Formats: sequence, structure tokens, C-alpha cells
Amino acid sequence: MDDAAALPAPPAAGWHRRAHRRLRHSLRARLVLLFLLLALGITAAFVAGMQAALGQGWRGAVRPLLADYVDRLVAEIGSPPSVQRAQAIAARLPVTIAIDGPALHWRSHPEAGTELHSHWADREDSLLTRTTADGHRIAFGLSVRPWQERPRRIGWFTLAAVLLFTAVAYRAVRRLLRPLEDIRAGAQRFGRGTFGEPIPVRRRDELGDLAADVNAMAASIHQMLEAKRALLLAISHELRSPLTRARLHTELLPEAGEGGARRAALLRELQEMADLVTDLLESERLGQGHAALQREPTDIAAFVREVLQDAPVEIEADAALASLQLDRARMRLLLRNLVDNARRHGGAAREPLVRIAAREGEVVLTVRDFGPGVDAGVLPQLAEPFFRPDAARERATGGVGLGLYLCKLVAQAHGGRLVLRNAQPGLAADVLLPIARRTA
Repeated sequence: MDDAAALPAPPAAGWHRRAHRRLRHSLRARLVLLFLLLALGITAAFVAGMQAALGQGWRGAVRPLLADYVDRLVAEIGSPPSVQRAQAIAARLPVTIAIDGPALHWRSHPEAGTELHSHWADREDSLLTRTTADGHRIAFGLSVRPWQERPRRIGWFTLAAVLLFTAVAYRAVRRLLRPLEDIRAGAQRFGRGTFGEPIPVRRRDELGDLAADVNAMAASIHQMLEAKRALLLAISHELRSPLTRARLHTELLPEAGEGGARRAALLRELQEMADLVTDLLESERLGQGHAALQREPTDIAAFVREVLQDAPVEIEADAALASLQLDRARMRLLLRNLVDNARRHGGAAREPLVRIAAREGEVVLTVRDFGPGVDAGVLPQLAEPFFRPDAARERATGGVGLGLYLCKLVAQAHGGRLVLRNAQPGLAADVLLPIARRTA
């Protein structure tokens, strides 16, 4: 299976999924939505409660008054019904009048729009229906003409007010949560190792106290990191002189006989100590961002073959690979560390595999062994300094836990990243290098 294809690709989500994810991520939007739902719920509960509390009493009080008023209107129309009097009532009051009987069929508002409330008078026992002595049925209804335009305007005004209140609430919530943006930006700066700019404390409330506490924590962490770096640098520098003297004295030992074997063993041990000191110094330079990369256009496939021409490895490369801006010295260090790690732990079943593949916007350099791999639980810690999943095995093979850490720092200095994964069998180290991306 293609190792580059095994890497997880970025998910392609639709706009609705992205909007849903953005809503779930935005605390401001969720707070405003919560306020709106709360306002609508309170309004609905209040209206329903008031209707339930006042509805029965109001209908009981209005019913006899309405019945008496309808009786007066019927009496005013007369029996047999007078069309002139009915027209006068319809012109004076916002009502519709329908008269049906043996001698008369008349409507005060024959147009269709006035029938919207006629169902109120359809029942024989309705309060708005009366039958005269000569057999005519008079039905009253409410004319909607006076309210045809006004409710529409009220609806638009209500919608505009709701939108205005929503915008004001969003602005207020955004201003209220502004310190969270500062805290997030500050946490990202601290995570990158930039401690020179503290989080601004804008208010004297809980969020302001949180920003001050995070600043205090960052200052404490910065002091501890600086003390550790200073100690490592001091020890590394101080060790170089005695190591150089010890190597010179060892070189003076005789090469023949039993002394020659001891001399070779001492030289190997001293070389490992010198390499350790060099790795410590390089890791501190890369970790602090003080190392300026000497970038130059590089054919990554040709570079890998050049560096590993004498190493027993398999090399596979895609046909068309973009030229990368690389620091060749540090990339050589990365490549050799990865290959040495693969040879150390890959076993004798198969030589390590080095593959260079192109992916959208980046080049993936994979170094894979075919050994037993590691437990999934320790994968996130493998690239940490001085971490060894099996201390006894590392001592036997000479590792101290700095190789993968240096590889991670070199990849990050080039704007990329190092991904470690179990390849089943073996462990695969993927170095993802961006194409045409400028990094410090």
C-alpha cells in the first residue's frame, strides 16, 4: 500500500457542515442563539399563561354584552330587514352583514376579501346570527379591511426590532468575550515559545483575572525553560574541552595488541559523547529559533539518493517532484537520524524503505522500518527529548532519545511537521514539507 496514500486526507465538508461546525465552535453565536430561544420561550409561556388565565373570565364578561349589542343592531335593521339601515350600519361600524330570507338576499361586502371572518356567523347558535319574525336570517361578521395594512406594517416593524436586538446582543456578547480572543492568541504565542508579549488585561473581572493568571503561568514556564536551556548549554560547552583532551590522549594509545581494541572502544564511546553534545547544542538552537536556515533550491529525490548512496536502504520516489527550499545540512541530519533509527529497530527481515511522494501543497518524505513497531500509547511521546520507550534496549543500541526530537525540530524549522505512525509492520516517520512556503 502506498505510504503517502495512507496518510489522512483533509475532509471535504459541504457548506452546511462547515456552518454547523462554525456555530458549534463560536461561543458568541451560541450565546446569542441561547438568548433568542430564551426570549421566545418566555414570550410564548407568558402569552399562553395570560390567555389561559384571562380567557375564560373575559369571554364570560363579553358574551352577554355582545349578545345584547347584536340584538340592538338587528332591531335597528328591522323586520322585514331594511337594506338602507343595514348599509348605514356597515358604513358606520367595521362589520359585514349578510341577509338571507324569502324576499331578500343581500351582502354588505360582496367582494371575496370580506369573507375571511364569515365562519364566525355560520353556526345557527352563534352570537352573531339572528332570525327575524318574517323568516330572514341576519349574520354579522368582522370586516378585515381596516386591519389589512396595519398588521403587515406591525409585522415588519416587529421583525426589524428583533433583528436590531439580535445585532445589539451579538455586539454586546462579542465585547463581553473579547478577552477570550486575547487569551487564545496569547496561549498560541506561548505554545510557539514566544513569551515576550503577555496577554493584555482589559478588564477587572473573571476574564481579566484569568488573563493575569495565564500570564503568570507563562512567565513561570518561561523561567523554567530558560533555566533548563542555560543548564544544558553550559554543560554541553563545558564537556567539549575534556572530551577533546580525552580523545587526544586516546589517540596516543598503541593500535596493536590488546591496547588497540581498548583504544577503538574508547574512541567509539568518546565519539558518541561528542555526538550527544552536538545534538544538544543543535536542539537548543533549533528549539529557540536562533538558528538561521541556509536555504537553497533542492531536488529532494536527488538529495536523498546522494545522502544515502552508501546506506543499505530501499529508495522510491514519484516521477515529478517540486523543488524545495531546504537547509541541506540540517536535512542531512534529519535523514540520517531517521534512517539510523529505522536500521536500529527494524530488525534483519528487510532493509528500511525511504519514499518521497507528492501530495497537494507538500512533499511527504517517509522513512519506514519493518520491525515490531511501538505501542500506540507511546507514539505521541516518541519525538520528545530524552524519551525512550524501552530504556534497556536503547542503552544496548546507544540511543539517548534525541534523534527523533531533532528530526521534529528540523521539520518545524522548514515549516513542516513530523508524523510518527505504526505501519504494520514497523514504524513509519512521515516528514511533511510544504511547497513554496516561506518560514522563519
